[in-house]
Amino acid sequence: MDRIRIRGGRPLKGTIPIGGAKNAALPLMTASLLTEGTLTLSNLPHLADIATLLHLLQRHGVTVSMNGADGNEGHAGRVLSLTAGEIASTEAPYDVVRKMRASVLVLGPLLARCGRARVSLPGGCAIGPRPVDLHLKGLAALGAEIDLRDGYIHAAAPRGLAGATVRFPTVSVGATENLLMAATLARGETVLENAAREPEVSDLARCLVAMGAEIEGIGTDRLRVRGVRALRGTDYRVLPDRIETGTYAVAAAITGGDLVLTGIDGTLMGAVFEALAEAGVTVEQPGGEEGEAVRVAAGGRVRGVDLVTRPFPGFPTDMQAQMMALMATAEGTSTIVETIFENRLMHVPELLRMGADITVRGGTAIVRGVPALKGAPVMATDLRASVSLVLAGLAAEGDTEVSRVYHLDRGYERLEEKLAACGADIERIEG
Repeated sequence: MDRIRIRGGRPLKGTIPIGGAKNAALPLMTASLLTEGTLTLSNLPHLADIATLLHLLQRHGVTVSMNGADGNEGHAGRVLSLTAGEIASTEAPYDVVRKMRASVLVLGPLLARCGRARVSLPGGCAIGPRPVDLHLKGLAALGAEIDLRDGYIHAAAPRGLAGATVRFPTVSVGATENLLMAATLARGETVLENAAREPEVSDLARCLVAMGAEIEGIGTDRLRVRGVRALRGTDYRVLPDRIETGTYAVAAAITGGDLVLTGIDGTLMGAVFEALAEAGVTVEQPGGEEGEAVRVAAGGRVRGVDLVTRPFPGFPTDMQAQMMALMATAEGTSTIVETIFENRLMHVPELLRMGADITVRGGTAIVRGVPALKGAPVMATDLRASVSLVLAGLAAEGDTEVSRVYHLDRGYERLEEKLAACGADIERIEG
């Protein structure tokens, strides 16, 4: 099993290109099931999760064409063409779905187009219960017959789906995406209330509109969808990854470095950049908030800040672990409250192994900054936890070895290469 070794204490300096967003690319890929036409996606990151979903889509009968990079010296992502001329299978089996929770996003498209689907209950990172009940209740409101047995979701809509008003009791990105795709081919009008406002949801909605869907309220918590008889293929560019952007911004801050991040979307970074600025980090956007580059620099220890994870536009749960690593080295005490996933503090014991001073009470972590972390062998428990340990290792004295980095490969492309190009002493050890 591969490991990553880091010798810390080197300030990062240089430029890092940001890739396409994994969390946007995955639902966009499943949207290919809604049409017989070809959906071509550019700026697609090369990640394990992308490969997993491609494998599943191919089992459904989707033909795939990969055209490599789309320019910018090979750093602008791959171009992928997906054609679901005929659906060969409406089953998403356990051996694929267990690897990645986002696989459940084939449910809505298959049900809308074929009138049936058999999808395994999902797996993914072990960061707490993330039931699919909101997905299922929403689809049932559109007329689907849902039966759970033998670890599978059996869904049927023999007469097709029909529009309805669905109000989510809590904000759910995945349920919003699944219902949004299903509603595009449903009869009549569907209204999704308390819908997720995350940029990745809006990216999906804009792509669906380009495919011929009729959607109003994009970017708000109330989406109105008028069903159409069929969607068409289109060309669409995946938006930049705001979590990758934030992660490398923290890398600059935690090492006392100076990085320029290119290919970003500054409009997506409000809460993260605000938190870094409050901590005393220099965040400069030459083109303003809508610019495509940002300079992040820190001259020494940052200040502790308090954070609460919230749905967009609040502070993202996917940046919580990275900011905790930074706060572990900050001056003063920070309070970090996780409100999205109840088990998303499993990186804390690993940070403690590196000398961090953190106390957990329920979903709240009290982080007392220490002058320096110490290198140690640590183990990744999920995707964002794995990169938080890499960040801690970059700042720590001595060597840090992170094991179980297959989590990391799910969401970060060429991480070691990008960091090493900016001065990090980092290498992957195959095993």
